[in-house]
Amino acid sequence: MEIIASQKFLLLSPRKIRPVVLLIKKMRPVEAVNKLPFVGKKAAEPLAKVIKQALANAKVKGLSEDDLYFKEIQIGEGPRLKRGRAVSRGQWHPIKKRMSHIRVILEVRKVETKKSGTKN
Repeated sequence: MEIIASQKFLLLSPRKIRPVVLLIKKMRPVEAVNKLPFVGKKAAEPLAKVIKQALANAKVKGLSEDDLYFKEIQIGEGPRLKRGRAVSRGQWHPIKKRMSHIRVILEVRKVETKKSGTKN
C-alpha cells in the first residue's frame, strides 16, 4: 500500500532541495523527521512538513509508523517566476525565481512470517 503526500509551488530551487533528500532517503521516515531540523538548510523545513503529512496519512489509514519506508522522494521543477533588474543603458537582466514540487511516497515494509509446520 502506498501513501502519497505532496507540496507544490514551493518557492525554493530544486537544486537546493536535492542534497537534503540524498541525506535522508535511506532513513526511516520517523528518523528523518527527527534529524531534519539539525541539517542546517532552508530546504529541511518544507521537506519535514511533507514527510509529516505522509506519516499522518498513513496513521489515518491505520498503518504503523515503524513499518514504513521511503519508496520514492521526487523533487520536480515547477514554474518559474520571471523577474528582472534594470541595468545601465536601458537594459534589463532577467532573474528566474525557481519553484519546486515535492512528492513523497511511503510504502509498508512486508514482514515475512515463518510458517511453523508439523512433521508427520
